[in-house]
Amino acid sequence: MSEASRHVPVLLAEVIEALQPRDGSLTLDGTFGAGGYSRALLERGATVVALDRDPAAVLGGADLVAAAGGRLRLLEARFGDVGAVAQALGLEPADGIVFDVGVSSMQLDEAGRGFSFRFDAPLDMRMEGRGRSAADILREEDEAAIADILFHFGEERAARRIARAIVADRKSAPFVSTLQLASLVARVAPARRGELTHPATRTFQALRIAVNDELGELLRGLVGAEALLKPGGRLAVVTFHSLEDRIVKLFLGARSRRGRAASRLLPGEPAEAEPTFEVPRGQPIEPSAAEAQANPRSRSAKLRYAVRLDARPRATDEALAALTRAPEQRRRRQ
Repeated sequence: MSEASRHVPVLLAEVIEALQPRDGSLTLDGTFGAGGYSRALLERGATVVALDRDPAAVLGGADLVAAAGGRLRLLEARFGDVGAVAQALGLEPADGIVFDVGVSSMQLDEAGRGFSFRFDAPLDMRMEGRGRSAADILREEDEAAIADILFHFGEERAARRIARAIVADRKSAPFVSTLQLASLVARVAPARRGELTHPATRTFQALRIAVNDELGELLRGLVGAEALLKPGGRLAVVTFHSLEDRIVKLFLGARSRRGRAASRLLPGEPAEAEPTFEVPRGQPIEPSAAEAQANPRSRSAKLRYAVRLDARPRATDEALAALTRAPEQRRRRQ
């Protein structure tokens, strides 16, 4: 069985409906993965420029590039750099952009990458294989910083207890393997009665997000998409946990003035920026019961989409940018 057939893209029909690709339209797939969305877009006549920060994903997509007859370009790049990539390629404004945020099924299933504690592997978690690994963070950061990472990015209630145990145990043996860390979390913060997930799930999520700056990447991607989409162009974003979904929801809410009543300005008060997106009702869109049963990894997925208006793009909102950083990181930037 091929990689593409084993890794089914989540909410595929709903994403394609949101993007509404057509013959000759230009769509950017910012998170290529196994190529599921790109393949579906090509089948509907679109020209696709796809990005992935993981060199393994780019290498794995070579056959699809060859079969696409020049309608697919696949590049190793972060989707947060979508604007710079488009400029370097000389692309026209896009008709559609899709982001499927977070770790891919392929990355989770490849034991040596260290994303999952289902295997004993080096505690790595780097999507690109460059920069600081999860093991580096646990070796170099102090207790407060580790606790902040676990609480902010993993919503881990026992963050301080786990961070304290990590700092204590690393004096005798640094954390270098996935099962070593998972065992510590299970020891100091065991699962509560009725809890179905492994107690280390939130810790691993938090470290992965921190290693890859996933929330910062998401916000940069949203801002880049706003600048790159043509009026009438469509943005679709699939997220897998509440932190990602919150950023997408707040971004699109601010850009569309969703939920804000019109009000008269006070004398000297600056006018609000014109909305840059229209957000159709009925969101977020979640997987059907049939999809959730067939693909358990889809159960937490949410799709939000929006249609680009003709107002000028805006700068990044610093209040929203602060949500992409753990509290300790915010203090260091001050």
